[in-house]
Amino acid sequence: MADKKADSGSESDSTDEPVVGNVSKFAVVPPGFTGRPKKGHLIFDACFECGNLGRVDYITEFEYDLFIRPDTCNPRFRVWFNFTVENVKADQRVIFNLVNFSKTKSLYREGMSPFVKSTSRPKWVRVPAKHVYYYRCPDHRKNYVMSFAFIFDKEDDVYQFSYCYPYSYTRLQNYLDNLEKRNMDYFSRELLCLTVQQRRLDLITITHPDNLYPEETKRIVFVSSRVHPGETPASFVCQGFIDFLISNHPVAKTLREHIVFKVVPMLNPDGVYLGNYRCSLMGFDLNRHWQEPSPWAHPTLYATKNLLMEYDRDEKLLVDFFIDLHAHSTLMNGFMYGNTYDDIDRYERQSVFPKLLCANAEDFSLANTNFNRDAVKAGTGRRTLGGCLDESSHCYTLEVSFYSYQTSSTGQAMPYTEEGYMKLGRNLARTFIDYYKLAQVISQKPSSSIVPKPLAYRMRDRNVQDRSNVEPQYDDKDNEKEQEKELIRSLDREIVISERDRSREVYLYQRTLERAKSLRIRQPSSSQEDRYSGARRTYNRSSDLTINSTNTFNDVSTNIRLQLRERDRRQY
Repeated sequence: MADKKADSGSESDSTDEPVVGNVSKFAVVPPGFTGRPKKGHLIFDACFECGNLGRVDYITEFEYDLFIRPDTCNPRFRVWFNFTVENVKADQRVIFNLVNFSKTKSLYREGMSPFVKSTSRPKWVRVPAKHVYYYRCPDHRKNYVMSFAFIFDKEDDVYQFSYCYPYSYTRLQNYLDNLEKRNMDYFSRELLCLTVQQRRLDLITITHPDNLYPEETKRIVFVSSRVHPGETPASFVCQGFIDFLISNHPVAKTLREHIVFKVVPMLNPDGVYLGNYRCSLMGFDLNRHWQEPSPWAHPTLYATKNLLMEYDRDEKLLVDFFIDLHAHSTLMNGFMYGNTYDDIDRYERQSVFPKLLCANAEDFSLANTNFNRDAVKAGTGRRTLGGCLDESSHCYTLEVSFYSYQTSSTGQAMPYTEEGYMKLGRNLARTFIDYYKLAQVISQKPSSSIVPKPLAYRMRDRNVQDRSNVEPQYDDKDNEKEQEKELIRSLDREIVISERDRSREVYLYQRTLERAKSLRIRQPSSSQEDRYSGARRTYNRSSDLTINSTNTFNDVSTNIRLQLRERDRRQY
């Protein structure tokens, strides 16, 4: 995960002894046994792409201690595991103890469990949570241990266990190869660079062909994923994002016409292939080296950052968004990390997109969303690029839980599936149509199918004559005070929104913008702003609008004034 809170767990360096390399067809037999393994003497293997299991100790006929192999060249990180078991007996019962986790806190405490599949049942399913235990063990230097019980039911099957749904480098390459074969004129794939082990760093471009050679300024949305190789949910989110943008959905077509989407779907191919959790082949946590990436030690970061800086220098390109996709091992739901700025206008603009995403995605949490500039995170992509790119750029980390999400309607934990992760990616893509409507880059049609449409009262559908019959004209300076009071009353009425109708708030933004435009109101003075701010504070907004209970989104009316100022700057 790119960012973690103070209570999200720490990395432990303690291991009983070094664990180097993966087990390869390793048969675990009782002490003193000689000869060929018998049926029921389990054979473990992790020598395959994304595999990770460093050692297996025989405890009893029914119990085995398993050791996670640390990331290559970095013993601190031991979380990801992915291995197979074969040579089992029917109805053989076992207890597996994964004994050297480096995390002190985990979603295993909240009901998460390992995944399993077999050759006759190739779909990943979770081990029942009632059979999983996570505890500190005095027998292993007080490391945290995850134990789970399992029954092998088919002798001829090969069983595979994993920390989360695997998403390999080979799977990505096959996916991109299939997209290339479709010969879509709005999709292109290029090689950005090669990794240390000579694997591809792919750059995907999705946009209308006319946008590739723009005569006017074009906006770029840049999305990256899998800088931490063990955070496989990020790849499913990224694939869902790509799938939506290349679809025939009216929203996708409109986005392609106006926006240039750039996607780097796997920033750490070597780490993914090797089965690391957080580091590259050479043991670097790449998401701490964005400030000064090395062309030989961090070639993927070096190429990606140079490309973004090139876009930033191009007068015909505007990098609107940089979003880095991650997965979180201690929190639920999807949520975002953003930057804080001394410029209050810029800081408040950063809060708009997460709120729009929350309106579109039921699994997105504003409560977990956080804006910070912690010095420990200075080397992350979000922090570094937030300081390097133009002030109009928005830089975020999008996190999604390894385990589940809770909805405001049910309050129950709903475990994520592969499809659930992809749905978050589709909802992320849909949110851009709402954002660019507010920014008046895209016209009001078509709209996202997720967010409810405005009701009968739509200012843009009325002509000037109809408006003059219903609304008073405020061109006369003598009526200016009355005009401002009317706008304040109108805004206040729209602020009071019930919790269950929160998704309609997006359209209240739009209605108020259009109403203010039709009234032709000048910007309120500072004294008027202060008076209105005092009135606004009397409303008791929902606690769900807070971020970490300390940082809060400003009320709707403040954001509207910011949008008006931005519009006036563009027009004049």
